[in-house]
Amino acid sequence: MKILMCGDIVGSPGRKAVGHILPRLKAEGKVDFAVGNGENAAGGSGITAKAAMELFDMGLDVITSGDHIWDQRDVVEYLGYERRLLRPLNYPEGAPGSGEVVVDGPGGTRVGVLNAGGRVFMHVHFDDPFRTVEAAVRRLREQTPIILVDFHAEATSEKVALGWHLDGLITALVGSHTHVQTADERILPGGTGYITDLGMTGPHDSVLGRRVDSVLSKFRTQMPNRFPVAEGNVKLCGVIMDVDEATGKVRSIERIQEALDGGAST
Repeated sequence: MKILMCGDIVGSPGRKAVGHILPRLKAEGKVDFAVGNGENAAGGSGITAKAAMELFDMGLDVITSGDHIWDQRDVVEYLGYERRLLRPLNYPEGAPGSGEVVVDGPGGTRVGVLNAGGRVFMHVHFDDPFRTVEAAVRRLREQTPIILVDFHAEATSEKVALGWHLDGLITALVGSHTHVQTADERILPGGTGYITDLGMTGPHDSVLGRRVDSVLSKFRTQMPNRFPVAEGNVKLCGVIMDVDEATGKVRSIERIQEALDGGAST
């Protein structure tokens, strides 16, 4: 099975990239199953039910998120019945929604997806991701050997450490949140695919998806400012993994950057 995991989808440019590129990748046989982080999909901050349904219609099988999951008001009700939209599972008890799901992939193959948030340098007081994710993984392994983890975290060290902690127990651990793709994709000794950050699906002529002039003004003056979503040089960034359906182990992992205008770089 060929699995795409793509990084933080930013605003309408990011959704447009998914809508144009993902169906083509599936039609060409390069992708069978797709996961995308959608926590910035609605106006660059949070996700709405409408934006999530649009991304599902475009071909995403599961949408993960992060610390911006609550930025849009209607998402709370939507999380109550759409289990394919995940929030970090290590939010304190009582938070709406779920951080884990098992869905049917191609040919009836079951795929488990987990979403967790990091604690280092993050403004959200998440519960311990190491204990909560490991417990969830052991639950999901009773249903499927294919388990994908999106770890939405700031600190490189925390992402690397969780990857090693789960090596051999999961199919892949991918990082999100920083919007900057790292060049350290690899297969760990136990067969787990890993990358520190998937990168951003959205406008790359920007500062993390926002207009350069607005962000520069904030840095230079320290005055409050709005950060509109940028528009130029739109790309879909992530990894494509070839996964053994019987064992859940990764045979290969490839970092991708697919441009909306049809160009591509890997």
